[in-house]
Amino acid sequence: MHDLVWPVRTERLLLRPSRPDDAAALLGYRSLPGVAEWIGGPVPTLANTEEYLSSEAARHVLHVERDGVLVGDVMVMVGDAWAQTEVRERARATQATLGWVLDPRHGRQGLATEMVRGVIDLCFTPVADGGLGLRRVVAECFSDNESSWRLMERLGMRREAHHVADSLHRERGWLDEFVYALLAEEWLSRGGRP
Repeated sequence: MHDLVWPVRTERLLLRPSRPDDAAALLGYRSLPGVAEWIGGPVPTLANTEEYLSSEAARHVLHVERDGVLVGDVMVMVGDAWAQTEVRERARATQATLGWVLDPRHGRQGLATEMVRGVIDLCFTPVADGGLGLRRVVAECFSDNESSWRLMERLGMRREAHHVADSLHRERGWLDEFVYALLAEEWLSRGGRP
């Protein structure tokens, strides 16, 4: 993702690669109880947030600013689709797993929808036009994380799986998981960019 032209702009937001100096701002919203509850990694501390931002994993994260203030982040993990051996090369780097966090202090303004829409546009824009040129995006969440799966549905993603009691939450125990996906041609047929 670092080969793309940065920053990427939406109507109100700026999407850019993460930087080590984002730690305090990132911790400021990721450590909030309603946010930390759904994050897959450890409960955020300054130490593990700084460590995370200097890790290889941070290369897959875009930070989202509004008027110079960090308001969220989106993971874009590009990977290979499953394929039979003879066609495996054609499946390389054709899809991405997405995940996102919006600072709830900036909620109820449509920013989550705008930031994820911007990332989906980036995923489906051809490489020649400055995008990732992917064919499919996937996102997963605990079924109890209603705001996340409602956002997926708002963006036109389809629920492809409902896994029963397969995801262990640190406080809630075993929960169901929802898996959503979207193909580039579906996005474009509904008026999405590129």
